[in-house]
Amino acid sequence: MSSTSKLNEPASNLDPLRIVFAGTPEFSATVLQSILAKGHLVSAVYCQPDRRVGRGKKLTFGPVKSLALENDIPVEQPIKFNQEADENGVTAVQRLASYSPDLMIVVAYGLILPQDVLSIPKFGCVNIHASLLPQWRGAAPIQRAIERGDNATGITIMQMDEGLDTGNSLSTHSCNLSTNETGSTLHNRLAEIGSRAINEFLDGMNKESGSPLFPGEHQDNQRANYANKLSKLEAEIDWRDAAAVVERRIRAFNSWPVCFTYVGKNRLRVWQSQVFHEVTDPDNVSNSKATDIQPGRLISFDKRGIRVECGDGKTLLLTRVQADGSRSMTAAELLNSKIQWFINHPVLGG
Repeated sequence: MSSTSKLNEPASNLDPLRIVFAGTPEFSATVLQSILAKGHLVSAVYCQPDRRVGRGKKLTFGPVKSLALENDIPVEQPIKFNQEADENGVTAVQRLASYSPDLMIVVAYGLILPQDVLSIPKFGCVNIHASLLPQWRGAAPIQRAIERGDNATGITIMQMDEGLDTGNSLSTHSCNLSTNETGSTLHNRLAEIGSRAINEFLDGMNKESGSPLFPGEHQDNQRANYANKLSKLEAEIDWRDAAAVVERRIRAFNSWPVCFTYVGKNRLRVWQSQVFHEVTDPDNVSNSKATDIQPGRLISFDKRGIRVECGDGKTLLLTRVQADGSRSMTAAELLNSKIQWFINHPVLGG
C-alpha cells in the first residue's frame, strides 16, 4: 500500500486520539462536522449554556450542541471552570479530566480556559483562530480584518496558553481578501480553511508522540493587534468618516451587527454600498474644500441607490438596505414605498 493511501485511511482504522471539542457557534460546528467526517473520535463536546433567543425568548441549542446530539456525543455546558462542585460533588475541571482526552480542540468556545484545564489533555489544547496570529487577537478577527482593509488573513492553529491568543503558532493557512468581502463570506471561507487545517494537523498526530509541529513558533508580540468584540452601538454609521472607511465597515458588519443610520427618526440598516471616488460635485471646485463638506448630506436617490456625502467629500451609494420591520431589499425597492423619508430629510444620521 502506498504512503498516500495510508494517509487517506479513515482515522477509525488507526489507534484513535481521544478528542474533546470546545466550541459554540456555526463556525465551530463547521469544523466539528469535518472532524467527525474524517472519523476522529470525539469523546465529548463543550459549548456555552443554551440561550433564549427571538421575540418569544425560546431556549435554543447552539449549532455545536445540536450537531453533537445528532451524533450521540456527550455535551457539557459549564458556566465556567472553577472549584464549584455539581450535585454529584464533581467540579467542571474534574468532569473534563474524566474523559481522559489526548487533545482538546477549541474553536470560538467563549470561555477562558485556566491552566488546570489546559494541562489536562495529554497534548494540551489547540485553538483554531481566524487570523494569521498575531495579526488579530481577540473576539472579532474576521470583521476587524475587513474593517481595517487588510489584504490577507487566514487561520492559525495555535497551542493554547493562559494568555489571550498568545500561544505558539503550530501552522498557518492564508487567504486573500476580495474588495467585496463581507463578514459573512469571510466567516464561511475561514470555517472551511480551518476545517482543512485542523484535519491536516490531526493527520500528522500520533497517539504516543503527538504532533511533529509541537512546540511551534513564538508569536511576535510587537505585531499584535486586538480585535475588540463587536457591539450594536458601533454599527451606527458616522458620516464624518471617509467613504472608504464607512464602506469597509458596512461589509465587515454584514451579517452582524449590520451598520445602520437614521432617516429622520426612522432607522435604516445598510447591507451593501459602494464608494464614489470623485468629490460631491467635480464641476464645483469649492465642494472639494473641507468647509463645504456636510457629512450625511443626501446627494441623490434614484433606482441606482441612495447617495450620501461622507467626511472626506466623497460619497457612498447605498444599494441594499432594510427598514425596521421589513426585509433586506434594494434601495430602489425601498424608495418605491419610502421615498417621502428622503424628500423630508436631506441629511442622514442620528
